[in-house]
Parts: sequence; C-alpha cells; structure tokens
Amino acid sequence: MEMTEDVVIVGAGIAGLATAVALKRVGVRALVLERSQGLRSTGAAISLFPNAWLALDALGVSHKLTRIYDPLFKVHVTNVSTGDVQQVLFPAGHGPRAVHRKALLEALAEELLADSIRFSSKLAAIESEEQGGGASIAVVHLEDGTIIKSKVLIGCDGLHSIVARWLGLAEPVHSGRSAVRGLAIFPQGYGFKQEAQQFVDESKRAGFVPLNDREFYWFLTCKEENMTRDPEQIQRQVLEKHTESFPSAYLDVVRHADLSTITWAPLMFRHPWGIIFGNLSKGNITVAGDAMHPMTPDLGQGGGLALEDAVVLGRHIGNSVIKNGGLIVPGDMAKAINDYVKERSWRAVGLVIGSYLSGWVQQGGSKWWMKFLRDRVFYKYVFGWVSRLVHYDCGELPAVSSGKED
Repeated sequence: MEMTEDVVIVGAGIAGLATAVALKRVGVRALVLERSQGLRSTGAAISLFPNAWLALDALGVSHKLTRIYDPLFKVHVTNVSTGDVQQVLFPAGHGPRAVHRKALLEALAEELLADSIRFSSKLAAIESEEQGGGASIAVVHLEDGTIIKSKVLIGCDGLHSIVARWLGLAEPVHSGRSAVRGLAIFPQGYGFKQEAQQFVDESKRAGFVPLNDREFYWFLTCKEENMTRDPEQIQRQVLEKHTESFPSAYLDVVRHADLSTITWAPLMFRHPWGIIFGNLSKGNITVAGDAMHPMTPDLGQGGGLALEDAVVLGRHIGNSVIKNGGLIVPGDMAKAINDYVKERSWRAVGLVIGSYLSGWVQQGGSKWWMKFLRDRVFYKYVFGWVSRLVHYDCGELPAVSSGKED
C-alpha cells in the first residue's frame, strides 16, 4: 500500500503529539506513526516547569491539566550525611507541577482527529526522493510494507531515533549514571504539604514529588551500571542497597510503590557539539524532542523542551503555509525547518549542559571540595540561576482563518 501525506511525524510521545497539535492549530494535518499499540505511559510521571506550561498554553491544552495538578511552592534538599537542609522557594502559583505522563499524552491526543495516529507502525527505512527543481519528498517504509510519501518528515521517535540516525546525528552517550523511577500510592492519603523533597548522599540523589493527595512520583539516580529489570527486585535494591541511610519519609514512599510503574534506565545525553555541529535537518526532514536533544533529567526539562520544540516548529511551518496560501511549498518549507533548527539548537545546548552539570555537582561524591561546591555554592547560588532557565516563553502560534485548522 502506498500513501501520500503533507506531514508525517514519527513517534506519539510528548514531542510527536504536541507537534501534531501545533500543526493542527495552524491548519496543517499530520499523520503520527507510533510503533506501540497505544499511547506510551513509560515514565509514570513528569515535572513540568513554567516554560512547559507556556507551551501548553500556546497549544490550547494547559487548562485540562492545571485544574487537576497543583503547583509546588517549595523544594527541600537534604544532605543525608550532614543533615543540612537547603530550601528553594518558587513564586506563588508558578512552581513546577508533577503530572501523570499518560494524562499529558491523553490531553494532547484528544485534540487530534481519530485517524491522526496510526499505531503499530514500525519504521523500516527512510529515503529522500528528488522531485525536480531542487525539491524533494521523504519516503517512509514501514515494516508491514506500507510506503508513505510526505512533504515533511519530523522525527519525534526518542532517544534511539531512526530519523536522527538517518540525518547522521551521533548516538547519545551514557552519562555514567542511571535512574529508578516510580509512583507511590497511599490509598488513605498522606499528610505531606505541596512540597518536593530531595536527598543527596555522595554519588546518589533521590526525591519525591506529590501528584495529588494520594500519589507521589519518586526517583533515585545513582552510579549503578546494571540493575535488574524486575520491579520487585529494583524496589528491594533501592531500599536495601542504595537508600538504607535515607530518611524514613523517603523509604516509606518507596515501600508504597506501585510495582507496575517502577522502571530503571541508564541516563543518556547527546554531546552539545553533536547538537551544534550535527545535521539537525536536511531539506524537509528534521527532529524534535529527545530525538534532537536527549539530556539527563537533573533540571526536569526533557518534556518542557519537547513542548517548546512543538510550538516553535508549528510556528515556522505555519508561517510558511500561511504565506503560501495554505500550501506546503518545498523550498520555503526547507527554509522554515532550517529556521526552526537555528532557533532551537542553542537553547537545547544550554539545557543539556546545565542538566549534566547539575547532576555532576549534586552527585559528585564525598570529597571536601565537591561537598563545598555542592552545599555552599551550587544550592545557594547556582541552583537558583539554573532554575531561572525554565522561565522561558517559546512564543505563540500564528493565527489561521476560522475553520482552517479543522
């Protein structure tokens, strides 16, 4: 079977669905190809900072989530070895909100037409087919034999992106750390305030964040290279090997973990020079989200940056389409995509570097100079500055004539 589409997006994660919504808002239909049988909920929960909510405002979906999830107003950072506690206050009403990843995906997917997402679509190969006059189209081959020709191809297929590989981007590298994540459920509720807790102990960092009055999102990052994939064994290792000296509040959260939500994964990132000097686009093909800028989770910006990408890409493509009377003009589209890459690359690099340094400082070990750098410099001065990076407005989407987006 052979199909023709204006825009094909590979991956129905945060970046892919948000980009499809952004394009719908500017009158462009996109077909989203997802290899899974349904929306992916891996990751359990995600923290969204002000920049993410501004992007969700632009996409028209923030109201669905803000009425369910409350913002944090404070985070406590405890040095387990010394007992010292640092506090970071967030402006009233502007703190990050922890949301269920599935709720975010569903909020985005609800904005799309029923046939916009094609599940169980596994990418086999990509080609670029010349059309004459310097124009080209992307040809996507699926494992089931389907061939899809598209005027624009956007890879939102995550850490090990096939589209990124086709563009020639270097593979993500291991940061030397790994993370365990999960949800804890307290059926009768709990007495904690709307505050986050973090705990630092030599080469380990852990914490928990309330999602609502019954659920916590919790995590542990450490230098464990090879942890079992069995959730019950992971929980036991966290409690008995990595956090036995941690405060009882954290241990209690881990003990209440929903085993079906526990995951372990190495923390990967793309070298900054791979983003600056790599081919983030080629003609009418580009990448967004983790496919462009995988990073460690230390600033909680993976999801927020993906949402920003979607709005910026939607704006550049939308402006091109509007300028050309509702048509996708290959030459002008290539320029729009190139402009998107120029706008996004340096911000992505800044957050990749900031995230990596944040993790390195906070889990740098027990040497006196690392303790001084972490406790007396980073948390008191640098953390606040780094946190301000999340107060970023990616802008709005261009307005289209009434009815165009349908």
